[in-house]
Order: sequence, then structure tokens, then C-alpha cells
Amino acid sequence: MNDQADDLATEAFVAHRNLLFTVAYEMLGSAADAEDVLQETWLRWVKVDLDQVGDQRAYLVRITTRQALNRLRTMQRRKEAYVGSWLPEPVLTAPDVAEDVELAESVSMAMMLVLETLSPTERAVFVLREVFDLGHDEIAAAVGKTAVAVRQIAHRARRHVDARRPRETVAPSVVRAALESFRHALETGNPQGLLDVLAPEVVLVSDGGGIKQAALRPVAGADKVTRFMLGGVGKNRRRITVAPAVVNGSPALLVRLDGEIDGVMAIRVEDARITGLYYVRNPEKLSHVASRTPLTLR
Repeated sequence: MNDQADDLATEAFVAHRNLLFTVAYEMLGSAADAEDVLQETWLRWVKVDLDQVGDQRAYLVRITTRQALNRLRTMQRRKEAYVGSWLPEPVLTAPDVAEDVELAESVSMAMMLVLETLSPTERAVFVLREVFDLGHDEIAAAVGKTAVAVRQIAHRARRHVDARRPRETVAPSVVRAALESFRHALETGNPQGLLDVLAPEVVLVSDGGGIKQAALRPVAGADKVTRFMLGGVGKNRRRITVAPAVVNGSPALLVRLDGEIDGVMAIRVEDARITGLYYVRNPEKLSHVASRTPLTLR
């Protein structure tokens, strides 16, 4: 590739980089692996004859999807050997992401966990069709299936996700209010305050990766979650600060220990009460909450 072609390839890649990262991240649930996929995409992109490419965005998405599918299949083995519960890697996002309802829902912790229940191909098809609105022919080229097969996979994946996704979209202001009540109760060590904001059926999933202390299995029920939180974060509140942030497009909490990021708490809210708590403490998953990660559907 000559210098001019190299410049054109770089320009196209940079123009679509945020989109490609979002595609890879939604497919993988790991920002670190998504970055690796983008590097692999770049290495393949610079070898492409751009004169033969009609739609650079579609071509780049196709490369990214194929690399993410390869990575997703190898990640399955890592997850099988993972210590305790596995949660998606959280990313710090700009506040305006929360105002983009479609984007915010697609990268929320709750939705990312639903996507974990799909097969690699189902996840790729669902993400490309339902989130990025790609045509069946484009998706077929990306996943190596026929358009007819893609339609069938998309239908099956949509039905699977619809049965498990949050029942309704909750306004960011409602989520922020629930989160603020939760934060205040946690910082003051107020068990009744936690019980007031937690739904009776709330489930806490914590991810320490075998490196940091976490519950090896989900904790269910408001009483048990309250005891867990006040026995962990709450009892160390003199050393720990809990601050609001926007993570994965939704209001969340950054937990710092002596000024250093110790964990991220994301929540799922229904009927103004917290029904899901996702607490990521694995330090290997916290590199993308120190600065904002740009996400986009376009």
C-alpha cells in the first residue's frame, strides 16, 4: 500500500473507530478484548485494496464482526474457568449517552448479561440487526451465513432476548434518584434506607475474578443484599468513597478505596426500586472507568 492509500485507510478507520469499538464491545462484553479486535481489524484493513471497496463502513463492520466472533468463541473457555460470577467489563461513558435511550439500553449491564445467554452467532446477528440496524444481506456477509439463515437466527435471538430483557425502559432521572437513595443509605450505614430502595426480589451479582473479595454466587433478596452491602462496603465507609458516574450509558457508582478505584456498581431499576445490582471489583476489568469511552451506533 502506498502512502496515499495508507492515509485513506487510516482516515476511514479513524472515522468509524467508535462505531467499530461499540460493535465489538456489545458482542464481547469486554472492552479490553474489543480493543484487541480493533487492532486485528486494522491489520486486515490496511491490506485491503480500497478501490475494490464500495462501502467502507460496511466492510469495516464485517471485518470487526468476524474478528469479534473468533474472539468470542475463545472467551467462552475463559469464562468456564472463571472464579465466581462473570460480569461484563464496565466502561465510563459521557452523560449524553444516557439520553440516547437505544444506545444506553443496548450497553446496559442488564442487557449485556442477557446477551451472554445467546450463542456467539446469535449474539452477533442480534447486535448487528437490532442494535445497529444492518440489513440481513450485510449481516450474512459478516457472519458467513445465508440471508435466509440470518433471518431465522435474528427471529430466534430476538424472541430469546425479549423474554429476558428488562420489562420497561426507565427514565435516567428515576434511575439517578434510586441510585442516590442507595448511595446515601450505604454511606450512612442505614439498613432501613437500603431496604426502602431495594425491591424485595433484588439480586446482587458481584465479580471479583478470584482477585478481589466477592460473592461466588448471586445474592438474592433485599435482606441478604443489605447485609452483604453493609458487611462489605458499608463497614469500610471511612476509607471508601462512593461517587456517582455514568457507566455503560446508565447512572452508576464508582467506589474508591483511599482514592483508588476499587469497584463499579451498576443497577437495574423497575418501578423506581432497584431489582439488580452489578458490582465489578476485578481490577482487570476496571481499566476503562478511569476515562470516558466514546460509544456510538452510527
